[in-house]
Amino acid sequence: MSNLQLRAADGHQLSAHVARPESKARGAVIVVQEIFGVNSHVRRVAEQYAAEGYLAIAPAMFDRLRRGVELGYDAAGLQAGIELMMKATNEGAIADLDAAIEAVAHAGRVGMVGYCWGGRVAYLASCRANIAAAVAYYGGGIAQLLDDKPRCPMMFHFGEHDSHIPLPEVDRIRRAFPAGEYHLYPAGHGFNCADRADFDAASARLAFERTIEFFHRHIG
Repeated sequence: MSNLQLRAADGHQLSAHVARPESKARGAVIVVQEIFGVNSHVRRVAEQYAAEGYLAIAPAMFDRLRRGVELGYDAAGLQAGIELMMKATNEGAIADLDAAIEAVAHAGRVGMVGYCWGGRVAYLASCRANIAAAVAYYGGGIAQLLDDKPRCPMMFHFGEHDSHIPLPEVDRIRRAFPAGEYHLYPAGHGFNCADRADFDAASARLAFERTIEFFHRHIG
């Protein structure tokens, strides 16, 4: 585990948490944060992917707005995260992700996985960035991006009881991009995060197994 400084094409500098595999990397995975920043949960997720043999990097996507964002999952953290998310731009997000891609491309093919807001960003990156595959966990706002179509294979994980992403919205995404792989779980929003009330261990485990199998197919 280490921190890395990245430089985007527009000159912006951002930090990133890096988790390295014990042996030669089979590829790289970019982990895109929730609205709560690169907090302990996101760092643990990066370590999960490193344990599976990938060079994992979690860029601090809010550094353009406020550096060192690490928010909790209480009401105050949620409100602060929403305010930052509303100020973030698609262009800034893609520039930061391009810098992360460049930093890990030496490891081989590059995949991306995003959670919550990061799921939306991963969808955007699948349309506009040079990645081999992308996975979106309960990505809110994807339905507003459907004029853009992914240029790489994508997998989607949604909770059947997610009040933020109703099932008709999932159906809209599926109709717009039928080539995607879609999975529903008997869970709510944020089911992959042990720090959230909606954490569902069985759903999180199954989604991770499916994601790793997907990355094995498309990254290595």
